[in-house]
Amino acid sequence: MTTRLPNASPVSSAPPLLSATALTCLREDEALFVPIDIALAQGHLLVLEGRNGAGKTTLLRALLGLHAIKADSLHFRGADVLRERHALCAGTLWLGHLLALKGDLTVRENLHYNLAIGDEDDAVDVESLCTDLGLAGYEDTPTRALSAGQRKRAALARLAASRRSLWLLDEPFANLDGPGMAVVERLLEAHLARGGGAMLTSHGVLPITLPATTVRLEHPR
Repeated sequence: MTTRLPNASPVSSAPPLLSATALTCLREDEALFVPIDIALAQGHLLVLEGRNGAGKTTLLRALLGLHAIKADSLHFRGADVLRERHALCAGTLWLGHLLALKGDLTVRENLHYNLAIGDEDDAVDVESLCTDLGLAGYEDTPTRALSAGQRKRAALARLAASRRSLWLLDEPFANLDGPGMAVVERLLEAHLARGGGAMLTSHGVLPITLPATTVRLEHPR
């Protein structure tokens, strides 16, 4: 059963942000996991669970066209993704294990660069954003000089600055301490309250309290 966050935007008259029936990924023409149905409404969080190799990361990447996918239907804001993927890609922010940070660029430069290539407004208050992320004083530090946790926080700056409606997050809590995990939760809560939606992967119990729908990926028997 899906539970909407308090104060999230009304969604009763809107189509699901992302919906799919009989969705799976293909590897050498074979289903990677038992087909699933998805109905992700605005203001909601969906968590993909499953053991290592179940296909969680592959599914997130497949939605963006990076792996073969099979479904009876797949829609983003009512548009048929199986026919045309542009609307989904243009409305989605992806954060995976590779953080898309250039080591020789500073935190500030990386943020402006990633927003610019994503065709998003890069007029952001970097100082305030870095303070919120626990990176105050590191705005002009090359990201290669940061710790793993600090680099993850620098990558999270894209979430704080972006206004794309769908977030696809592959293990967003990896390499973060308790305060860093709290940052992710705050970012998710604000995004959902604006009417956005998010899908993320997890190997176990999430270190957050936000209500979420869980979908478990199982290997075909």
